[in-house]
Amino acid sequence: MRILALTVLASVAFGGCSHEVHESKAPLAAKKPVTLELHGERRIDNYYWLRERENPEVIAWLEAENAFTEEVMSPFSGLKNILVEEIKSRMQQDESTVPYRLGDYFYYHRYEPGEDYPVYARRKGSLDAPEQVLLDVSELAGDADFFAVSGFSVSPDHRIAAYGVDTVGRRFYDIYFIDLASGRRLADVIENTTADIVWARDSQTILYGKQHAETLRSYQVYRHELGSSEDSLVYQEDDETNYLSLDKSPAHGFIFLVSGHTLYSEVRYVAADSPGDEPALFLPREKDHVYTVADGGDRFYVLTDDNGSNFRLVEVPLASTSKASWKEVVPYRDDVLIEGMTVLQDYVVLELLENGLVQMEVLDRSSGKLHRIAFDEDVYTAYGDDNAEYDAATFRYVYESLATPESTYDYSLADEVHTLVREKAVIGSFDRSNYETRRLFATARDGTLIPISMVYRKGMQKDGSNSLLQYGYGSYGSSLYPYFSADRLSLLDRDFIYVMAHIRGGSEMGREWYYQGRQLQKMNTFTDFIDVSKFLIAEGYTSPQHLYAEGGSAGGLLMGAVMNMAPELYNGVIATVPFVDVVTTMLDEKIPLTSGEWDEWGDPRQKEFYDYMLSYSPYDNIRAIDYPNLLVTTALHDSQVQYWEPAKWVAKLREFDTGDNMLVLKTDMAAGHGGKTGRFKRIDDTAFKYSFLMGLEGIRE
Repeated sequence: MRILALTVLASVAFGGCSHEVHESKAPLAAKKPVTLELHGERRIDNYYWLRERENPEVIAWLEAENAFTEEVMSPFSGLKNILVEEIKSRMQQDESTVPYRLGDYFYYHRYEPGEDYPVYARRKGSLDAPEQVLLDVSELAGDADFFAVSGFSVSPDHRIAAYGVDTVGRRFYDIYFIDLASGRRLADVIENTTADIVWARDSQTILYGKQHAETLRSYQVYRHELGSSEDSLVYQEDDETNYLSLDKSPAHGFIFLVSGHTLYSEVRYVAADSPGDEPALFLPREKDHVYTVADGGDRFYVLTDDNGSNFRLVEVPLASTSKASWKEVVPYRDDVLIEGMTVLQDYVVLELLENGLVQMEVLDRSSGKLHRIAFDEDVYTAYGDDNAEYDAATFRYVYESLATPESTYDYSLADEVHTLVREKAVIGSFDRSNYETRRLFATARDGTLIPISMVYRKGMQKDGSNSLLQYGYGSYGSSLYPYFSADRLSLLDRDFIYVMAHIRGGSEMGREWYYQGRQLQKMNTFTDFIDVSKFLIAEGYTSPQHLYAEGGSAGGLLMGAVMNMAPELYNGVIATVPFVDVVTTMLDEKIPLTSGEWDEWGDPRQKEFYDYMLSYSPYDNIRAIDYPNLLVTTALHDSQVQYWEPAKWVAKLREFDTGDNMLVLKTDMAAGHGGKTGRFKRIDDTAFKYSFLMGLEGIRE
C-alpha cells in the first residue's frame, strides 16, 4: 500500500506523463481507537481524536498535511500562478454593482482597483450626483487573514447604517453602526450575532438574530434601541430542530420572525411601526406544512404547500390570518414549483421551477391575470434582485447562463418590456459565440430522467477523449442553477467540458424531486450522479480516464459516497469542506448542525435510520480499493462542516487506499465554511483546484 509505506512515489503519473516530485513521507495520523456503540453494534473510530481542535498534536498534523500537499502539488505551482493571473485578467478591477433606488438615494457597492473588499456607497437624487462613501471594507479589514462583512443595512430615514463583522469564520458577527452624515461609528456594539438585521420604521430600533454558542443554531431574536446598553429578547425558538430568521418585505409594514424546519414552518410578525409589541402568531406550526408570508400592504400573501408539495399562492386579510380567511390566488400545479415571491404594490412576481428551468410569472393584483417573463436560451437561470421599492413599476432581475455573463434587466410589469441595465464585464477576448450549451437528460437505473446542464468550447468531438468536470450537490431541496463563471473559462478554453448534474435531493423537477433524495431515499442522490457519469461516458463525451467529479459540503458527502460506490468511473475528485462522517456527526447533538438536520438525513438514534445512513456514510464505508486521485479542502473554523470530518476521512483513506494516486488535504487555518474572504484571495483557491485537474490531464499552461 502506498500509505503504509509512508512514501509518496518519487514520480507521480499525470495525464500519461511522469513528473518528478520530491520524495516525502505522507503524514500518517496516529491511531487512537474509540469504540462507538449503538443499537447493539460497535464501530471503532481510530481517528476520533482529530476533533480536539485545541490539541497541539491535531494542529501539527493538519500543518504537516498542508506541507505535504504543497510538496506534492509543487510541480504545478507554475500552472497555478498562470491561472491566478489569467483569472485576474478577466476581472474588471473597478467593478460595481448596479445601483438600485431606495427613497431619494441610489445604493450600490464597488471595488477599488487592487482591493479585495467592497466600498459601500450611494448617490442622492441622481446617478450623476456626488458619491457618498458609506463603508470602506478594505480599510476596515487591513491585513486581516479573514474578514467578512454581512447584513449591511441602512435605516429607513437613511441616516444610520448597521453591519456585521466576522474575523474568525465561525459566522458569529459583531454588529456596528455608522452615522452616515458624519461617517462616525456609534458607540453601540452588539456581539456574537447572526448578522440578521431588520430596521423598524423609527430608524432607532433593530431586531437581530443570535445563535447558540455551541450548536450555532439561530434561535433567538433580540430588540436593540440605539443608545441603549440592554437589549430585549423578542422571541426564542426552543424546538432544537428549528432555525429562526428575520424577514421584511418591500412594503415595510411588518417584520417577520420565521421559524424554519425542513418540512414545516411557523411565522410570527410585528408591525414595523411598533417594534416593541409582542409578535403575533400568523398560523401555528403543523406537521408537513411549510408556508412563507409577505406583506402586501392591505393584505398578506402566503406561499403554502397545504394542498400540494409544489406550493400555491393565497391572500389573507391583515385582521384575520387563520386558514378560514385564506383565498386562493394561484393554484397548486403538479409540474410547477413556486420557489419564491416578490410582492409589490400592483404586482406579485413568482419565481418558479418548471421542468428543471427557472420561470417568472407576474400576477396583476387588480385583475388577477398572469403572464410569464420570456427568456431566450435553453439553459439559463434568472432571479429577482434589489427590488426594494414597493411602488415600483418595474421588476429588476438578473439573467445568466453557462455562456452568458450576469446581466441585469429592468422589466416593465405593465408593458412586458425588458431593458438591459448592465452586463457584467469579462475583460479580454471572451466571445460567447465560442461556447455551446446543452440541456440533456440521463436515464437513472430506476428509469427517472435526470437533467444535465452542459457547456463546452465549440469544436468538441464526442470521441471519449474530452476532459470533463461533473459537479453535483443534491441535498436540502437546494437546486443547481446554470450560472456563468468567468473563472470557469480557464477550464473551457483548455477543452474541458463542464456539467451540472441536477440529481434528486435538489428541487429542480419539483418538491417531490427533493423528497426522493432525502432520508430513506438518499441513495437516489448518489446513484443519480453515478448514472449521469455513465451516460456521459456512454455518449462519448468523456471516459473514466478523463472524468472528474466535484462537490462541496453536502456535495462533498456525494463525492465520498460515489468514490466508495464507483471509484472506477473517475480519474479525480475534488471534495470541498465535505460532510463525510454522517452517522457520528448526526449522533452528536452538541456540535453544530445536528439536531436541525435530522429531518434531512434521518435520526440515527432510530435503528432504521442508523442502518440506512451507515450504508452510505463515506467515512464508514472506506475499504481496501484503488481510489481516484483526490483533493480535499477544509477550514479550521468551519461552522457548518467541522474540519475533523474531512481530516478523519483523509487519515482513514491513507490507511486503506491500495492505489498510487494522489491524496491531498488542504486546510485553511484562518477561514470558515465559505473559504477565504476577498475577491483576489478566493482566486488562489480556484486556481489551486484547477491546477489539480489540469495537472492530472498533463496540461502545463
